[in-house]
Amino acid sequence: MGLDVTEGVGKTGVVASLTVGDGKKVIGIRADMDAINLTEASTHDHISKNAGKMHACGHDGHTVTLLGAAKLLSESKDFSGTVRFIFQPAEEPGYGAKAMLEDGLLERFPMDEIYGLHNAPSLRAGVICTKPGPIMASEDNFTVKITGRGCHASAPHMGIDPFAAAAEIYLALQTVVSRSVNPLHPAVVSVTEVYMDGAHNAIPSHVELRGDTRSYSTEDSALIEKRMREICLGVCALNGATCEFTYTHEFYPTINDKACTMAALEAAVHTVGAENVNGDCEPLTASEDFALFLREVPGCYLFLGSAKDRDPSKIAPLHNATFDYNDDVLTVGAAFWARLARERLV
Repeated sequence: MGLDVTEGVGKTGVVASLTVGDGKKVIGIRADMDAINLTEASTHDHISKNAGKMHACGHDGHTVTLLGAAKLLSESKDFSGTVRFIFQPAEEPGYGAKAMLEDGLLERFPMDEIYGLHNAPSLRAGVICTKPGPIMASEDNFTVKITGRGCHASAPHMGIDPFAAAAEIYLALQTVVSRSVNPLHPAVVSVTEVYMDGAHNAIPSHVELRGDTRSYSTEDSALIEKRMREICLGVCALNGATCEFTYTHEFYPTINDKACTMAALEAAVHTVGAENVNGDCEPLTASEDFALFLREVPGCYLFLGSAKDRDPSKIAPLHNATFDYNDDVLTVGAAFWARLARERLV
């Protein structure tokens, strides 16, 4: 196809560049490639041949879509500038974008704008959906290690009950969103795991809580961390226990640039028609490491509806063992990418 291909970017990533004419502008289009740890339960002939691994999130479809766009543009050559086709590994574990950036992606392959797309089985096939501003949430993880003093269950006054502190912390954390975060700013705080040793007649010495938070701005993420830390340390102090609070920022929120989003929506209208474009897409509380690219380069992340027969009830959701990519939208996605490139590189 006449592409300048570089392999091994971020270990297993690939960047292919196509330059046409004398235009100086460069846009990047990214597709994630990785599968997930799940045994496929589909009966199709094309199911995964690797036990315990399957494309349950449609990244194989994203890859084929981007390859299709590369083919269309390399054949038509009806633009002026450079398109970088970015094939990113390891989106699911969250380190693929970071690995490519640390390997000099933007220094080695500079770009003025960057775009990404994900299939959406919850939307009718062929619908393209996005919005300016936050489109996907941040993901932060937390661990609360509470240390008390174990004792016999018949004599709780002889110990310090860490589980009592854990129960208070669990309830108090429910007020972080309802009483500390602006009610116009969506956010989630979820305690998802509880660990302790013990027996039916023994109060444990240690209890550990783990969980996950979501928000749509770095400011809200910082506020949530601050309030959670204050609550955990304060409740433990009131109970005579000690507390170790750890908060890890896993993913930034995915925030679309307004100008790039408007350009992407215009290209979408020209590809699938205005009746199949939603420019006020409801943000997701899921997270995406494409956010790292958008912190460095203006761009836009979109969703492409993939429900079979235009009915969301007829396709399994993402990360389901029976998920099967709707191949009918491969050409739609490829045509959209090609149209976007032509309109941004004139």
